[in-house]
Amino acid sequence: MAVLFIHNAYIIQSDTLPLNTGTVKLLHTSDWHLGRLLCGHSRQAEFEGFLAWLAGIVDSEGVELLVVSGDVFDTTTPSNRVQELYYDFLHNISHASCRHVIVTGGNHDSPSFLDAPKTLLRALNVHVLGAVTGEPGDEVLVLRDQSGSPEAVVCAVPYLRDRDIRLVEPGESAGDKNRKLIEGVERHYAGVCALADAQRNAISPDIPLIATGHLFTAGGAVVDGDGVREIYVGSLARVGPSAFPDSIDYLALGHLHIAQQVGGADHLRYSGSPIPMGFGEATQQKLVLLVEFEGRKPTVTALPVPCFRHLERLAGTLGELSARILELRAAGSTAWLEVDYRGDEPASAVQESLKQAVSGSMLEILRVRSCRRPGVILEPAGEVEALEELDREAVFCRCLEAHGVDAPLRPTLLDCYREVLRSMDEDDAHAGEGGAP
Repeated sequence: MAVLFIHNAYIIQSDTLPLNTGTVKLLHTSDWHLGRLLCGHSRQAEFEGFLAWLAGIVDSEGVELLVVSGDVFDTTTPSNRVQELYYDFLHNISHASCRHVIVTGGNHDSPSFLDAPKTLLRALNVHVLGAVTGEPGDEVLVLRDQSGSPEAVVCAVPYLRDRDIRLVEPGESAGDKNRKLIEGVERHYAGVCALADAQRNAISPDIPLIATGHLFTAGGAVVDGDGVREIYVGSLARVGPSAFPDSIDYLALGHLHIAQQVGGADHLRYSGSPIPMGFGEATQQKLVLLVEFEGRKPTVTALPVPCFRHLERLAGTLGELSARILELRAAGSTAWLEVDYRGDEPASAVQESLKQAVSGSMLEILRVRSCRRPGVILEPAGEVEALEELDREAVFCRCLEAHGVDAPLRPTLLDCYREVLRSMDEDDAHAGEGGAP
């Protein structure tokens, strides 16, 4: 049997095994953000509902490959309960029709945490890559069907950290940094895809090449309050469709929470987040993407995700808000509400009126804001904002406000803080690769 070694991986030449040139079914999802809170309220029931539904879709649609393109968790230190949910799902999915699961790290994930059990998970055909290792071959997977025939080649590219794709040089400008970041992303994809394409051609040019990514593309759509932030600190670097080699037959992207195409290309896709991460996403129909290959040609079908918790943002005067709440009560709604109050009544009177409006119903008001006084939060009585719901930048900004730091100084201090965070994240990634702690 002829065996060809390429970058520590082996492939079996095409004259030794039958080739799968039929259909392959892939399900693309991302940005689960397991463990995320909303105004201090747990989303655990929603995550449980989504993962149970997802397992059912994998089974009913006969999905053979599940791809999760980053931000599996909302923080680098998920709770035990959240970890249990993740591992239970992977265990359950391994008994379904799905032959392979590919999980790549996002900017919210801890590379070392994701990678720690990857050898054990490989026994369940779950392939995990939390961060790049410096060896492109580690990101290239040849997937096989039940008979051992190659059916797809995957470039499992995780979130590319700043240190992975550029060298910092003294005196470089912001423009230099942006250019080097974009060139670094392009160079990384070119190298990994060239290796993957060589492996595919050695097997058969007729099987699909699938790639993943977790990044911000040029023209990508976001919404207010979705928590999506610039990937690279102090930079507006966003890659265009040309960064991805033509050899890619489908690109499964994560990071942006709105399902969308990249540059109008049907095979370059974000699946978006599966549940609304904030009230700004409340009106979106959340999706997962089913991709069916006939040879190398993908057909993409958007599958709507059920709503496991209705979120609604209300705005108006006290009378208008009360009328809308009455309508929701009559409909038996269990929605969580964010209220934008437009009026001049005292905060205590507003809180009491809204409390009475929802009393005895299944509605719950999570936050009340004043539209006449931007930035003022009129918290419902007894409601305390939880630290866990704020990301690291939000906590720092609150500290600046609490200490009365002059507004002109805040952008500079925030940039410095972001550089500290970047350094910490890179140290975490380095430790995950076996480097010094």
